[in-house]
Amino acid sequence: MANELDETDESTVKPEGRDTHVIEKKIPVTVGVGSTIFQIILWVLGIIPGLIFLLIKIKAKNYLRGLQQKVQSCASTIDNYMEQRVMILKNAAKLLDKAVDLDKEILEKVSAYRGGANHEDDVARNTAAQQIGGISRAIHVGVEADPNIKAHAEIADAMQQKSYLQREITAARDLYNDAVLEWNQAIFQWPAKMIAAAECGYTTRIPFSTSEEIKKEARGTFF
Repeated sequence: MANELDETDESTVKPEGRDTHVIEKKIPVTVGVGSTIFQIILWVLGIIPGLIFLLIKIKAKNYLRGLQQKVQSCASTIDNYMEQRVMILKNAAKLLDKAVDLDKEILEKVSAYRGGANHEDDVARNTAAQQIGGISRAIHVGVEADPNIKAHAEIADAMQQKSYLQREITAARDLYNDAVLEWNQAIFQWPAKMIAAAECGYTTRIPFSTSEEIKKEARGTFF
């Protein structure tokens, strides 16, 4: 059986190495006829075994709902930091007095993600984060290119706040990815959690990933 999430395109070893990528694919939880037979057998054995598993399954559903809220809470934390970062970048752009394009649509998207709105769109959240990262780099290049601007106290303070928020976003992403991993593992734990997840129509969640531009920069020579 092939891997459902295959990070490679071929089975041969590449001498030059291989980059890793997050697969943007949601896998639905499904159970076969065996799970149905398993539940029927429990009821055939008696009301007590059937009721016991029913209670276990209800507990599993409650657990998954709670875990889903944990994922949402972690996502909301990222969104809040992203929104703060956008506001700092907007202020920095005004101080720079340069034509740095801060697309209004990006801020609107980030704001819309707060509190769990559009929470199923993990891909869109990744895209928004990458767009904001591009804006941040554009402003950073503008600051570094001009020593006078770099020495400006307000600009320096804005860049310091930006760096702090970037560290917070990175830490929040780690927590989010941990919660996503916990969710993705839990929904495939047979029998109770997997059957409950299938009945609720749950799918796997997509972890946060970095942009191709950042990966290219990471491969560069710094020293």
